Amino acid sequence: MKEINHIISEYAKVDHTNRQVALATVVRVRGSSYRSPGARMLITDDGHWVGSISGGCLEGDALRKARQVMRDKIPMAVTYDTREESNQKLGIGLGCNGIIDVLIEPVSHEENNNPISILRQISEEQEAVALATVFTDSFQGAGKKILINQAGDLLSNFMDSEITPMVLNDLKKIFETSRSEVKSYSHPRACEVFVELIQPTISLIIFGGGFDARPVSHLAKSLGWNVIVTDECVSHIAPVFFPNADKLSLCQREFIDRDFPITPYTACVLMSHNYEYDRDVLKKILKTKTPYIGMLGPRKRFEKMQEEFLSNGTVIAEKDFHRIHSPIGLDIGAETPDEIAVSIIAEIQSKFANRSGGFMKYNSGPIHHRDVHTNQVFKQVYLGVADQSKSISNQ
Repeated sequence: MKEINHIISEYAKVDHTNRQVALATVVRVRGSSYRSPGARMLITDDGHWVGSISGGCLEGDALRKARQVMRDKIPMAVTYDTREESNQKLGIGLGCNGIIDVLIEPVSHEENNNPISILRQISEEQEAVALATVFTDSFQGAGKKILINQAGDLLSNFMDSEITPMVLNDLKKIFETSRSEVKSYSHPRACEVFVELIQPTISLIIFGGGFDARPVSHLAKSLGWNVIVTDECVSHIAPVFFPNADKLSLCQREFIDRDFPITPYTACVLMSHNYEYDRDVLKKILKTKTPYIGMLGPRKRFEKMQEEFLSNGTVIAEKDFHRIHSPIGLDIGAETPDEIAVSIIAEIQSKFANRSGGFMKYNSGPIHHRDVHTNQVFKQVYLGVADQSKSISNQ
C-alpha cells in the first residue's frame, strides 16, 4: 500500500496541463521476477517515474512503451522475457529468469474513472478489497476494472456486462485464497483478467513511549505503516520523540478498547517496561482481532502473567498463543534499541506476510510464493483471523 499511496501523492503534484501520465502494472509472472504481480509504476512523458515494476531492468523500456500509450490513449499489454537466452531482445543483461506481463494504461485527468482514481478509492478504504483488471481482450477492452469489498459490494464497475458475473465470482473467491492471479475467460469473448487482493496499510500501536520505542516507530513509518504511540505518562509521548508518528495518545489502560480501533490489520507492541501496565493491556487486546501481540522482555515475564491470569480464573485460549510473541522479535542477535527495532519490525512483517522469517538461502522454494497450478507468482497476505471476541474468558 505504501507504493500505491506514493503514486497517488506524486500524481497529485503533476501539472496535467503540460504533462501526460501512464500507469504500468505487473499483472503476471512466469518464472522468477524482482517484483510480484501488483507492482506499479507511474510514468510521466518527461521521463520521470515513481514506483517500479522490476529491479531497474525494465523501467527504461516501459517508459518508451508508455509514451506510445500516452500518445495513442490506448492501453498496452507488454511481455518481457528476462530469461538469459532472450535477454538480447531487450539489448540488456537481465537476471530474473522469468516472463513478465505488464499492463500500461493512459491516465486522463479529466476522466473520473481513470486508474489513479481507482487507486485513490482503494487507499481510502479501511478494509481489504479485490480488484479485477482486464489486460488482454480480443475486443480491445484492456484496462476495464471492477472493485469490490469483502462483503461483495461493488465499489466501482467499469467492465463489460457480458463478463462481469464471471469476474465477480472470481473476485469474491480471492478473499478466501488470498492469491492474486490471472483468470482467463473464453465466453462471450477471449480475455485475460488480473485479479488481485489489496489490503489496507498495516497499523502499529506501540504501548509505552520509552526511548526504545522511538526506533520502532521510525522504522515502521519508513515502511509506510500507520503508527500510534500511547502511554499513561505524558512526558513519554512528546512529539519531539516521535516526530513521524501518525498519532500520540495519552490514554489510561482501562480505556484502550474504547480509544483505539484494533482490526485484523493492526499489530500491537507492548514495550512500557511496566509489568502491571503490560499485563492489563494484554488482557484488553486479547479480546480484539489483532493477529500480532508482541511483548518486550524475557519469557519469564509472560509466564508470570499467565500464572496471574489463571489465579484469577482467566484462561488464554490456545489459538491466542499463536498471536502472542514473547520474547518479541526475530532472533538476529539484536542488542541496541535500533537493532531490536529491526528484529521487531521484521517479525511483524513476517507475521502479516505469513512467512517464517528464516534465512532465504535455506529456502528450497521460490522467493515469492507461487500458485502451483499456473506458476503464477503472488504475494501471500494475511487476511485476518477468526473472531477473537471470545479468545479470553473468565470462569
